[in-house]
Amino acid sequence: MKKIKTESIEKSGSILFVPHGGGPLPLLGDEGYSEMVYFLKEITPTLGNPSAIIVISAHWEESQVTITSGKTPALIYDYYGFPDKAYEVKYTAPGNPSLANKIYRLLQKGGIESKLDEHRGFDHGLFVPLKIMYPEATIPCIQLSLVKGLIPKIHIQIGKVLSKLRNENILIIGSGMSFHNLKALMSQNTEVFDHKNEAFQQWLISICTNNNLLPDEREKNLIGWSDAPFARYCHPREEHLLPLHVCYGIANSVAKLAFAGNVTGKKVCAFRW
Repeated sequence: MKKIKTESIEKSGSILFVPHGGGPLPLLGDEGYSEMVYFLKEITPTLGNPSAIIVISAHWEESQVTITSGKTPALIYDYYGFPDKAYEVKYTAPGNPSLANKIYRLLQKGGIESKLDEHRGFDHGLFVPLKIMYPEATIPCIQLSLVKGLIPKIHIQIGKVLSKLRNENILIIGSGMSFHNLKALMSQNTEVFDHKNEAFQQWLISICTNNNLLPDEREKNLIGWSDAPFARYCHPREEHLLPLHVCYGIANSVAKLAFAGNVTGKKVCAFRW
């Protein structure tokens, strides 16, 4: 396995935007995800020992921000047509009702409509990356939804309202993909250079990691991401990008590039704050 570049991360208040791959495939040994899996394993020891994990998943949309608040969330196998073992995956991390209530109060105080859901389980946007990163499943987890309509500015504002969480020993993960054109990802022609994929990844890296970019300009670009080169080719629908916007809102600062590698032959990146 070739070395994948990773960055060291603060031991408290860590924020990551990471790819979670296609359905359960990273957990089934699919070679197309080997670099991604290696990255997730390599970065985990640099994160210290978080007391809880919050995941903003690309696979959950509600009319208002919704927070899992159950004590023992079940898994939601929100994928279809895979081998039986894909539906036998276990991830028994407990919930954290007290943290869920704290998130709810922060959102309410910040003027963001929200609700608690004690019955909602964990979808693969949470359990796929966390089973790779924390297979022992002992750290309490909370999952947050996106908001229907998928408005970038709203998701940045959600992050800003939750920024106080960064002062605590909580790992916050935006679980999505920096490239999510399913037709292109499932293409068998992985040897052909995809200049559209490359151009958008380079734009995103520049916007998120350029120290010379003023904060207002960075936010303006993230809000107007669809004007970036080949944006709609890379994201026909933006649900896999918007967890990044929530992470940026929480951090409200320049990111560091944590990963730049290949996922099923396409360039994909990850960030940390």
